[in-house]
Amino acid sequence: MIKISICSVPVTEQDKALEFYTEVLGFAKKKDVPVGEHKWLTVVSPQEKAGVELLLEPMAFEPAQVYQQSLKEAGIPWTSFTVDNVDEQYQRLVDMGVEFSVAPTEVGNVKIAVLDDTCGNHIQLMQEL
Repeated sequence: MIKISICSVPVTEQDKALEFYTEVLGFAKKKDVPVGEHKWLTVVSPQEKAGVELLLEPMAFEPAQVYQQSLKEAGIPWTSFTVDNVDEQYQRLVDMGVEFSVAPTEVGNVKIAVLDDTCGNHIQLMQEL
């Protein structure tokens, strides 16, 4: 059996990303291990602390920076997070000053919204309907 244990999102500044992903999105820090000039820095859902870790990957590789920038300029989310209620999360995050490129929108059997994570990425929030 193969399981997903870690996935990553590239970030321009790891400490800024940690603050956004924990204090704004509500994830919990799991690992913070120095690795040279960067860190092995992961967050998890507070409801699933033994679940999949999200690695806040430093953008030290120039081709990856180009790819990240290209996705953002095209309005394509880097990844997607599931939420129970997109409208509630959208309003909570807007009230905290988070910028969205897509307000809550029904697309087939899901409702999505797309936010700017302040670290170089669009992130999609998704609710199954």
